[in-house]
Amino acid sequence: MRNLSFMLAAVLCSVFCLSVFSTSIAQEKKMEWLNSSVNTITKTLIDKYGTEQKERIISGIKQVSEFWRTEDGGKDVFEGFIQQNFAGDKATQDELFNRLEYVFEKLDGHMNEIGREMRLQQELDLGPMLPIDELFAGYNTAAHLNDDFFANKVAFVVLLNFPLKSLEDKIAYGASWSRRQWAEVRLAERFSKRIPADVQLAVSKAAAASDQYIADYNIYMYNIINEKGEHLFPQGMRLLSHWNLRDEIKSNYADPVKNLEKQLLIQKIMERIVDQTIPEVVINNPNYDWNPYSNKVTPVAKPDPAFAIVKTEKPEMLAKAEPDTRYKMLLDDFIASKMVDPYSPTARTHIDRKFNEEREIPENRFKQILLDVLQSPLAKTIGDMIEARLGRKLQPFDIWYNGFVPKSKYTPEELDAIVRKKYPNPKSFQDDMPNILKKLGFSDEKAQFLAANIAIDPARGSGHAMGAYMREAKARLRTRVGKDGMDYKGFNIAVHEFGHNVEQTFSMHEVGNMSLQGVPNTAFTEAIAFVFQAQDLNLLGLAAPDEKTEAMKTLNDYWMTYEIAGVALIDMEIWHWMYEHQNASPAEVKAAMLMITKNIWNTYYAPVFGVKDVTILGVYSHIIHSFLYLPDYPLGHLIAFQIEEQIKKSGTIGPEVERIARQGRLLPDLWMKNAFGVHVGAESLLEATNRAVKILKK
Repeated sequence: MRNLSFMLAAVLCSVFCLSVFSTSIAQEKKMEWLNSSVNTITKTLIDKYGTEQKERIISGIKQVSEFWRTEDGGKDVFEGFIQQNFAGDKATQDELFNRLEYVFEKLDGHMNEIGREMRLQQELDLGPMLPIDELFAGYNTAAHLNDDFFANKVAFVVLLNFPLKSLEDKIAYGASWSRRQWAEVRLAERFSKRIPADVQLAVSKAAAASDQYIADYNIYMYNIINEKGEHLFPQGMRLLSHWNLRDEIKSNYADPVKNLEKQLLIQKIMERIVDQTIPEVVINNPNYDWNPYSNKVTPVAKPDPAFAIVKTEKPEMLAKAEPDTRYKMLLDDFIASKMVDPYSPTARTHIDRKFNEEREIPENRFKQILLDVLQSPLAKTIGDMIEARLGRKLQPFDIWYNGFVPKSKYTPEELDAIVRKKYPNPKSFQDDMPNILKKLGFSDEKAQFLAANIAIDPARGSGHAMGAYMREAKARLRTRVGKDGMDYKGFNIAVHEFGHNVEQTFSMHEVGNMSLQGVPNTAFTEAIAFVFQAQDLNLLGLAAPDEKTEAMKTLNDYWMTYEIAGVALIDMEIWHWMYEHQNASPAEVKAAMLMITKNIWNTYYAPVFGVKDVTILGVYSHIIHSFLYLPDYPLGHLIAFQIEEQIKKSGTIGPEVERIARQGRLLPDLWMKNAFGVHVGAESLLEATNRAVKILKK
């Protein structure tokens, strides 16, 4: 049944892709007038406004023509719209820019408020949820805004009057642009895509299908047996791939000798998932015991009728492998993403959109940053240190070694008691925010300003930060406070989220133009939040970590980045392979994935681990359901470390955070250059890791 549904989905996708292609050809034929009309109206406007406006006129009309469709109107409508809406002098352009900034600030801010209120019961601890609350939480009032603004031609007004710039132009000229010029570029980027609703739906469906596939990919660990037929894991343990499997490996370092066999079993499970030799019947099913080494499957004595039971007289049928479903999902993601390509004139592939538009770092330079980490001799040095600490040869799963995580001087009970006394309820944290900010080095005036623009909400979950998106609203700090007060874990998370709120407030109120609000990408706001979080003990009046503890943390940061850098390369290379082999089958994608994972392991990890042809880095679920998202992780680690290191050097957190956050959403490299005189890169991490190794070897 499952295989039939996949085959049907493939047929429907093939038909749909063909229909989109046919539609785009039909549109071209219907708009044969467009090129001549562009020439005509361009000459008309240059004659009217003069050659000093020539560049703006040519650029604006070209941008409009690239997004214009038959339903937007014919030749007369196109030319009439251009003539009526081009702001041909500076005063008119300034007025248009100001009105657009004002309206979009209100729109973004109020849409954010509406969404926040509709998710209120889901996100805040306000009593039991009703089924209606989930329906409200899943509704997005802004889902059709882009379509609406193209339909009523607001988007075309923006594209006619403000420039879209390529990443190459931003890199070459962005440092010389005024803040107004940057704001104009960011304003135009709101409409850099016009993706038809049916294409967006196809992408959403592919994403939803792969999300669901991954969400159901659980392994019942009690059913995992070793060669002796022993159950090593507790009854009821169910681990989601890959997150829980990886984290179970990490947790077993608490006793690395006793738990070695468990870690090796999990590694073998990962290998079976990646190469698709895992028996399909053991996925999300507690009714079968499975030996990952022999791949033998046997029914349990008392099956649970709530889960599937395969009826067969042939035991070997129980070991039937999952039919390359993992790579069918990845292929479907690729096919859906590729459908966007014709509607993205400034970034013609999904790879370009991820690097040139989302990350705004050229892929080649990004790859070199990863290689700086992967090729560093520090990997071998730290690998040797791990080997010595474990008292055995490295195993491939030691890529997830977490023994460098520093231990606190205080017991969890001691920390909980201190925090509960200080913060018995959310209001007590709200009232203490000015004091927290002053301890972090903010002036009295800035501390009061920030505290007045950040509101505390009682979170249902662990907590999160939410920006305001308009200056008259407040950022929200959602934090968990139990009936007996806030515990240390809640405080630690709250201080992290508070860092986000401080960045969100400065990067909105002090950027000047609202089109520049924010930071270049998530890694930048995470970095500031980590700087705050690292001060949690100081904020409680307790002793800060010593030199050796800080050194251990640095080694952990490097080892985590070293691991995820290789995973990012795998994600990048498999997308390139799919673009180069667009008619590939799931089996061919699987073969490519195995080749890529082995090559990357053999190049960057085998010299450290002494083992070749390892595939476990391909187990990451993000590869299957997150559409080339994984490179964000090493980038985030590196940027966060850079910013933390630079702020440490200054010695004053408050003024530094304000200074760097008020830059707004520039290019990552330009933001970093303006802030600290350096580009985004691995140098800070590598230098700090070298120092940490020397400290720990004393």
